[in-house]
Amino acid sequence: MLLAARLGKAVPDADPLDGGIDARLLILLETPGPKVLGTGFVSRDNPDGTAANLFRFLPQAGIARSDTVIWNIVPWLIQTAGERNRNPTRAEVAEGLRHLPDFLDLLPRLELAVVAGRKAEAAVDLLETRKIPCLTMPHPSPTYVCTSPDVALRISVCLGKAAERLAVTRNSAMSPS
Repeated sequence: MLLAARLGKAVPDADPLDGGIDARLLILLETPGPKVLGTGFVSRDNPDGTAANLFRFLPQAGIARSDTVIWNIVPWLIQTAGERNRNPTRAEVAEGLRHLPDFLDLLPRLELAVVAGRKAEAAVDLLETRKIPCLTMPHPSPTYVCTSPDVALRISVCLGKAAERLAVTRNSAMSPS
């Protein structure tokens, strides 16, 4: 909300049904799709293909919704109403990257980031500088997932690795010292 006011752009909020400030896993996508205008949230419950794929892939990997927060490297809507979704420009990615640290500051329990798509990979250095390990996966958009069975497999493998890491840190936090 504050970012939207500061930028004068439509910036959907993180889904309140996800982990919020208690999230341990950041799923970093590229840009909000046009369907966020209907909900106002970056959410796996949005009525679009990327959200539907995340809704399917995350539980299949054993990742609890309460452990996640979904965000975008370019957190504002880049297309106008009625316009199709498009890839962000380099300038938009660079501008979005400048705002990512403020978002990360809201996530004190963050342990891991899954970066989805080539544009979002621009955040890897920033995340790793902040001691947040990263895994990369193809973007879960149906446009990519439907290009080859290999894409869905790569997403599943990546999210499986994320689930394993979260389980290890959860178990070590629970074990007596």
